[in-house]
Amino acid sequence: MALLWPLTALAGIGAGAPRALAIVGVTAAVWIGVVGFGRVARPVLTLTLTGLAFGVLTLLLSLVFAGVDGAGPRGAAWTALPALAMDAFWGCLAGLIALGVQRARGNAR
Repeated sequence: MALLWPLTALAGIGAGAPRALAIVGVTAAVWIGVVGFGRVARPVLTLTLTGLAFGVLTLLLSLVFAGVDGAGPRGAAWTALPALAMDAFWGCLAGLIALGVQRARGNAR
């Protein structure tokens, strides 16, 4: 899912907020669906760590594909920690929703 960012940029698909909201929405729906309808024992912890891993992967991919948006490899260096915190937060939020889905289905642990 982290590859959606650089791939859509390289392909020229969308720009700005609509592209970002679409990518975040698709990613959240996949995470919540897989964990909420699956048998994941700790959905909040799982998706929080998934969000953090997603952030690290996105950061690494942005270094690999640096220059796609003109910022270069140092363009967003100071935003790494806040971005990782936000990714972990969104993962936690998705985990809470997935936990709600599990409880609604009657298979929360």
